[in-house]
Amino acid sequence: MLDQEPIIRLSVFAAVLVAMAALEHAFPRRPQRLAWRRWPSNFGLVAVATVLLRLVAPAGAVGVALWAESRGLGLFPVLGVPWWVAAPAAVLLLDLLIYAQHRIFHAVPILWRLHRVHHADPELDASSGLRFHPVEILLSLAIKGLAVVALGAPPEAVLVFEVLLNATSLFNHANIAIPAWVDRPLRWVVVTPDMHRVHHSEIRAETDSDFGFCLSVWDRMFGTYVAEPAAGQLGMVIGVEGYREEAEQRIDRLLVQPLKG
Repeated sequence: MLDQEPIIRLSVFAAVLVAMAALEHAFPRRPQRLAWRRWPSNFGLVAVATVLLRLVAPAGAVGVALWAESRGLGLFPVLGVPWWVAAPAAVLLLDLLIYAQHRIFHAVPILWRLHRVHHADPELDASSGLRFHPVEILLSLAIKGLAVVALGAPPEAVLVFEVLLNATSLFNHANIAIPAWVDRPLRWVVVTPDMHRVHHSEIRAETDSDFGFCLSVWDRMFGTYVAEPAAGQLGMVIGVEGYREEAEQRIDRLLVQPLKG
């Protein structure tokens, strides 16, 4: 399985992206003003980040896990934790790490400037789940790599986590209307679009909530869960003041945006 990692990740990514695009077209949650005009920059950012990752760390987090495994590094190997326990534990702990990292990127001003590129999207759809500054992507890989080595996470678990992280990011940013009777029980397990949309509100108290990407349990456990925006799903304003205009969505402006106050 691991020797097919790029194919597995690309196949799942493409399948989920196409599915979300189809659902957004069939069952849109909110009307959009810019819609597809944001896509070249959103997809352009992930293309730049992918090139940088291949230049800096071509093996990615799975490669780091294979390297650590070959040397017996990490908590799980040292404690002799069996694979069937280590694998699901690694997925859970890595998801908790992403939750914590997300909160830190909101709390530390210089990191917020990087992460603001993601929040400055004035509309949400599946492409928003790819819209991260390349430097933030590199920092995230470094943090994940350190965690993978520290845990001695099984490479298979790291691959599963990476696939889940990408897929759920596309899903929870999608502009799809999910019936309340489906959304309510679903968000007890995973972060749904209506739950994550609160996080993209212009109101800072709502922006600093619902940090989870995959599992919703961390927001409930650590008191950052907000069920609905104060203005409602259709009335809430998405984005960051001063960065909503179409000109601000150009990729050159997104790349230099962290330099602005």
